[in-house]
Amino acid sequence: MKNVPGISNTEWLVMKVIWNLGECPASRIIEELAESTEWKPKTVKSLLSRLLKKKAIGYREENRTYIYYPLVTEEQCIRAESQSFLDRVFGGQTNMAIANFIQNSRMSKQQIDELRKLLDEKKE
Repeated sequence: MKNVPGISNTEWLVMKVIWNLGECPASRIIEELAESTEWKPKTVKSLLSRLLKKKAIGYREENRTYIYYPLVTEEQCIRAESQSFLDRVFGGQTNMAIANFIQNSRMSKQQIDELRKLLDEKKE
């Protein structure tokens, strides 16, 4: 897996917009985030700058407007974040993490069956 940068909680919100929209100008990202945050445009531009430095996003210039696009996929970031969480909290022990989640959550019969199927497939 290619090197995926660490992304903060606030940067995740920006990345989600970019992943959903694909290529888009800062104005569109600001507009989308205005619906769920109280961030000023300057805050969003600062987050875009941080994501550029981390090489999570790239940009191209079009008619004096920067068009931003993702350099990493959402799936890559989810995998990296999941592994980081697993290592940090459970010492990398997947079985401990799964056991903890199962013991501390309510699961429907269907969800249990799906989990059992995944575990059976992993066994093969």
